[in-house]
Amino acid sequence: MSKHTAEPISIFDLRIMKPALTESIKKLDPRILWRNPVMFCVEIASVITLITFIMSLTGANREPAWFTGTVSIWLWLTVLFSTFAEALAEGRGKARAASLRKSRTDVTAKRLDKPEFGGNYTTVGASQLRKGDLILVEANDMIAGDGDVVAGAALVNESAVTGESAPVVRESGGDRSAVTGGTTVIANAIIVRITANPGETFLDRMIGLIEGAKRRKTPNEIALEVLLIALTLVFLLVCANISPLSIYSVKAAGQGTPVSLTILVALFVCLAPTTIAALLPAIGIAGMDRLFQKNVIALSGRAIEAAGDVNVLLLDKTGTITHGNREAVSFVPVGGHNEKELALAALSASLFDETPEGRSVVALAQQKYGLGMEKPLDAEVVEFSAETRLSGINIGASCFRKGASDSIVSFVTKLGCTAIPEDLRGLVDRIARAGATPLVVSRDCDILGVINLKDIVKAGIQERFLQLRSMGIKTVMITGDNPLTAAAIAAEAQVDDFLAQAKPEEKLRLIREYQEGGFMVAMTGDGTNDAPALAQADVAVAMNTGTQPAREAANIIDLDSNPTKLLDIVEVGKQILMTRGNLTTFSISNDVAKYFAIIPAMMLSIYPQLEVLNIMHLASPFSAILSAVIFNAIIIPMLVPLALKGTRFRPMPAEKLLIHNLLIYGVGGIIAPFVGIKAIDLMIGMVV
Repeated sequence: MSKHTAEPISIFDLRIMKPALTESIKKLDPRILWRNPVMFCVEIASVITLITFIMSLTGANREPAWFTGTVSIWLWLTVLFSTFAEALAEGRGKARAASLRKSRTDVTAKRLDKPEFGGNYTTVGASQLRKGDLILVEANDMIAGDGDVVAGAALVNESAVTGESAPVVRESGGDRSAVTGGTTVIANAIIVRITANPGETFLDRMIGLIEGAKRRKTPNEIALEVLLIALTLVFLLVCANISPLSIYSVKAAGQGTPVSLTILVALFVCLAPTTIAALLPAIGIAGMDRLFQKNVIALSGRAIEAAGDVNVLLLDKTGTITHGNREAVSFVPVGGHNEKELALAALSASLFDETPEGRSVVALAQQKYGLGMEKPLDAEVVEFSAETRLSGINIGASCFRKGASDSIVSFVTKLGCTAIPEDLRGLVDRIARAGATPLVVSRDCDILGVINLKDIVKAGIQERFLQLRSMGIKTVMITGDNPLTAAAIAAEAQVDDFLAQAKPEEKLRLIREYQEGGFMVAMTGDGTNDAPALAQADVAVAMNTGTQPAREAANIIDLDSNPTKLLDIVEVGKQILMTRGNLTTFSISNDVAKYFAIIPAMMLSIYPQLEVLNIMHLASPFSAILSAVIFNAIIIPMLVPLALKGTRFRPMPAEKLLIHNLLIYGVGGIIAPFVGIKAIDLMIGMVV
């Protein structure tokens, strides 16, 4: 067995760089760029400087043509670097999407009229399938569309979607009934009910999301964009007022020249938050790409951001904390009954139970006692439900049931039984305390004993929960088991709290209680009964092995079906929030050095005393302004790798993390421009 996750694609890969460069030029179109208001303003400023350069060539402008021309070039490069950063992030997604498209082929499907093996079928193209259609998928057939298995069980190769080469079981009647279009059946046959129309399949959604074509701005991203627009407007007003102020100052001082339009434009672009505005789209797109590298598909950017703020995590026990395939390991009789009698009743109650647990009861009865039984044609099947918490069959006047202890006791009491075996409660408690699940078996109004079902906690999950706890995230296990079983599993898995005997409405209630208390709630689940709670949670992670309703209710899909993957999701969410915050801090801090570079330069002819502010000892006013413009442009591509990779997440208290980042990106944002502008000034001095 081998497994792989999506390999990180280098941003320096020529297969990405070349298309990204072409795409970045296309994004200069004002009809596209207006969606980034700050950079749209920079593009307008670039047009203005281009016009002033042309005027300088004709002698209509008093400034040297080399100066206005160079400023214009670097302002255009500022816009181009911005669009290139976004195109580069999108390019990595498109490269992954292209590989997924290769896995899609126009397959045919065997469409059935009825969900019956051996029935007549019509061969149709996958594009002709619609929701509700039934298809037969046999060994070596590719599944033509997303759906649920309604009959049979098969081994399915899902490597095209998950990267996992080991086949998985997909079967009807359980929480592993969902199948994905593009995967292949390698053994046995199944009947699938299609749940998605062409173009709406899981693979189609993956491709669209990875490409970034359907990406919407998140609330935090919109809020930051509003802040950037506000700052831009403030600087625009400041620069607009500098021109009349400089004209008045020239008349009052009797010397110097008013600030030119080129210098005002350069000042505006340098003071506007161009760095973070240029990198903002790339940060969000790259976050979704980093999740995809971990085999996680985020169906919205909002979900990733919310993951960064999660402080309560609800986990469904079965299939999430535990492997979920509980198996019958023993029959323990009560009330004077013997094991074989109990095994026969358990076998009868499980004949029509197609869940792994039900089949394990049948297998144990056959292996241990050689019992076998044909399914009676006149049997009335009683399906399991979250409300009744029992199942079984009625054969004539006989009733066979298995289920939770209190449910079976209530059932036999309604039938008129008053004698409950004295040793039942103690036996149920003993099995539950051991972390197993006791299923009580009854025949008519007589309780015969208990089936001991064991489930296994997934390896390494305790360490992951310890990491979540260190990040300030509370873990709560949710299960339909009785409190004793739940307590034993919770102690073994080392979760912080648990909710036992949970029905769908109780899961909803618990989530709402936490949300009303101001907590951000995340939940992982894989079953149909998890769907309402997943829909309510702020971050809903569905296992790819789960049912279709669970996957549709979620906003994040874990292709590996590993519930502890939420730790990675939380880290990526925090990385996105931290990266935006850190680069915003760096961008705004840059302005300090630019004040010392541009303001003395543009007012020096009027007020020579401002030379004292030229602490970097820049060669000339033209050199100072040009150095600031060049630094403002080149810092964008220099920060692209950081925007795409994200700042490193450190599990530490929020206060320490804030101080740490302020020291690096705040103080660093002040120092870096002083060094960079001075270095550029020296190079300009060598040329001019």
